[in-house]
Order: sequence, then C-alpha cells, then structure tokens
Amino acid sequence: MSKILLIIGLCCAVFFFGETDASAQDNPSKQTKTLKQPPYLKAGDTVAIVAPSGILKNRTAEIEQAKTLLKSWGIYVIVGKHVFNQNNHFAGTDAERAEDFQMALDDPKIKAIWCARGGYGAVRILDKLDYTKFKKKPKWIIGYSDITALHNQVHNLGFESLHAMMCTSLQDDAESIKETISTFKTALFGSPLSYTLPGSKYNKIGSMSAPLAGGNLSILYSMLGSNTSIDTSGKILFIEEIGEYEYSIDRMLQSLKRAGYFTNCKGVIVGDVSKIRKNTTLWGSPVQQLILDALAEYNFPIAFNMPAGHEKDNRALILGRTVDMKVDKNQSSIVFKN
Repeated sequence: MSKILLIIGLCCAVFFFGETDASAQDNPSKQTKTLKQPPYLKAGDTVAIVAPSGILKNRTAEIEQAKTLLKSWGIYVIVGKHVFNQNNHFAGTDAERAEDFQMALDDPKIKAIWCARGGYGAVRILDKLDYTKFKKKPKWIIGYSDITALHNQVHNLGFESLHAMMCTSLQDDAESIKETISTFKTALFGSPLSYTLPGSKYNKIGSMSAPLAGGNLSILYSMLGSNTSIDTSGKILFIEEIGEYEYSIDRMLQSLKRAGYFTNCKGVIVGDVSKIRKNTTLWGSPVQQLILDALAEYNFPIAFNMPAGHEKDNRALILGRTVDMKVDKNQSSIVFKN
C-alpha cells in the first residue's frame, strides 16, 4: 500500500509541477534571479571586435581608435574578418555576420565581444548562433541600441552582459565622452560601479534592490512573442530610445504592458529618450509624463535622467546584475552590487 501511495504522490507532483519545471529548464533566467557573471578583464586578455548589425562604411578610423583604446588598457584585439563587408544595409550577409560572432563566442582566448555599431540586423542572426561553448566559458557581450537583441538572448541563457559604448562612439572627441569611456572600463575590469542621477519632478519615489534588464525600447518591443523576449518579473527594467514619435513610444509601452512586462516588475530606469520626432498632431505632454501615464497603475519606483542611450554621455550598465535603486525627487542613486 505504501508503494502505491508513493507512486500516486510522484504522479501528482509531475502533474502539478512538471510544466513549471520544464519552463524553467527552457529559460534559465526564470530559474534564478542571479545571472552568471563572465570573468572581468585584466591586462593581457583579448577582445574581439565584430559587426553583427549595420554597415561600417567609412568607419575605419573609429575601429582603429577602438583598437588603440583597448591596447592602452593592455588588451589584445582581434577584428572579425567580415567587419568591413558591405551587403546593402548590413555589415556583410547574415551568414558572414553570424560567422564573425560565432568565432568570437567559440574562441577560448577571447574574453569579451565588442560590437562595432548598432543600427539594425542583430535579430537576423540570433537563430544562427550556437552558445554551447559560450555557456562553458562565458564572456562579456558589449553594445547598446540594436545589440539589445543579443543582450536579451544571453540574458535568457542566464548570463550578464554589458550595455555600453560601441566602437563607433569614438567618432566623438575622447574628452567629450570621457564618462562614457571611463564607466565602460570600470564595468569591464570589475571596479565598483554606481551612479548618482540628477533629480526630476517626474521621478516616482521609492527604493528597490533587484536585477537589471532591458535596453532599447524598440528592440524590446520587437522581441515580444519570441523566445528572446525577456522575463521582467522581479527585475528592474531599463529603457532608452531615439528618433521616435511620442505616440510610437506610448504604443510600445502599452504593448509591453499588455504582454505583462510591468505586472511583477520592481522598478524602471529611464535613460535618454532623444531626438523625438514631431508629429502634425501633438501628443500634448512631455515624454516623461507619457511614461508616467503609461505606468500609472504600478507602484514601483521610476527614475529619470539616467545618462545611458544614444547621447554622447552613455554610461555603462551591467545587465543581469542586482542594483540598489533609490529614487527621490531631488536625486536618485543606482549602485551595482559586486
């Protein structure tokens, strides 16, 4: 009789919990809130520069500057063989861009993959990539904007990544982007990373400690319904955007909301929302108020004025890392835990 009861009990456990366990196995980020950290860089390590997205026409100088910057930190550099290829909008065909990225994922001596630029195109190679070797020896994937698609992918695999400047950021004078460069190095080499943000009347006051996720709003929106859409439950969401109409920003936020992005979210950090396009029909309120209105039903803190996104001052963020977030009207603080 006891054996029969044991079998019945096991069957019930599989019936009630089997689907949840399978879901967790398919998506490691749902198993735990702590993502795995790739090793920090040190002098003597190697970084690969690749171009998974837009074309790098007449951008040789920026790649050379990027190589010089890394070498000044004692880092060796490998440039993907297809970086300067041209295939209409893209830096080579999908197969060529995927080949360079796969090389960087698989080569054990490469400790970080630095994306040359964003634009558009990363989504076209997502399903061509094999992370088998990466999962055994993870490395930092670095970039922003369109690279959000790759950040999402490694986030769902259970690994941290680095939302930071790309090689083409170096088209600007180094002095004008010194904080961008400094925080990139700080994050990459593992020094303590924290920010004090200017206050905003739009800030929603509160405190929270949770892992950080997110990136470019358009890319997060475009990932909805795919296995590269991230689970924001128990996490703080970072968003930034460029070149959109206000109604388009609202549409994307409403879509994320309807998809459950904010239901169990713990907070929102708003980066640069810049170069907003003018529509013939005015929206009627600033973009900050638009965001507050879209998220009005939620009680989590919201911090504006994070200098991260498509402006010159684009400070590094460790996606997947737990942050202590404190938001007030006068100022906010974002502290990354080591």
